[in-house]
Amino acid sequence: MRLDGVLFFPVTPFDAAGELAEAVLARHVADGVAAGAGAVFTACGTGEFNALDLGEYGRAITAAVSAAGGRVPVLGGAGGTLPAARAIAREAAARGADGLLLMPPYLVNAPAAGLVRYVRDVAAAASELPVIIYQRGNARFTPEAVTELAQVPNIVGLKDGLGDFDLLQRIILRVREAGHRDFTFFNGLPTAEFTMPAYRGLGVTLYSSAVFAFAPEIAIAFHKALTAGDEALVQRLLTGFYLPLVELRDLVPGYAVSLVKAGVRLRGLEVGGVRAPLVDPSVEHVERLERIVGAGLEIAGA
Repeated sequence: MRLDGVLFFPVTPFDAAGELAEAVLARHVADGVAAGAGAVFTACGTGEFNALDLGEYGRAITAAVSAAGGRVPVLGGAGGTLPAARAIAREAAARGADGLLLMPPYLVNAPAAGLVRYVRDVAAAASELPVIIYQRGNARFTPEAVTELAQVPNIVGLKDGLGDFDLLQRIILRVREAGHRDFTFFNGLPTAEFTMPAYRGLGVTLYSSAVFAFAPEIAIAFHKALTAGDEALVQRLLTGFYLPLVELRDLVPGYAVSLVKAGVRLRGLEVGGVRAPLVDPSVEHVERLERIVGAGLEIAGA
């Protein structure tokens, strides 16, 4: 599985009763694929993986796989306690997912050797699926640990959500030195476009895009400018759209998810609110988001 282009992380829609809205998710995914997504990462962080039960998770994967129709890969989130993560991995495989994004284990801080065991055990539960490790929070891997995991046939990449460039450079160099040239790295920081100029300095060109979920025109314009070397447009988008978005995002914990969902609603798709423990943005913050999106669309020429 090779990833390319803008990596789309859809939100998980809920109806007025707070139940999973599969038809809305299918439309959300289909619209994203039509807008140019390179892959769909369903029920991951932006998709409130933490708030779904196993049945909802499986139905979300089915809806996304059906909507994508084989045009791009569909990956599902996994993580939590080891038994839960293994069950989720098996469910993703049974529902037709093309791969897994393995998020940090539940709560505990563990040494690198323990993280390696965790990743190996989950990867073995769905050995037919490619697995991407999510380095974030309490899942902080050493270069030696990632190099060891890269030897497992179905462990194919690492999404970096730490932003520790010294560590990431060490990991990349060790993995490449060991001969794993196809092992994939991508930027998984919140609002990843904001830090992409720095990541590209390490040779990391892929990134997750939460913005694509609610403003694909802006996300595509940024990606095209970045890959074409249009520094002027990159800087205008960073200054006029991404900087105020990041400043708004940082006002309230959890806004990296709930602002995205509010943005999807602003653009005309009723996806409901977020589940606890997240909170929906205030009216004032939604109005501010609307102005930020308007400015971004103007800069992007949309």
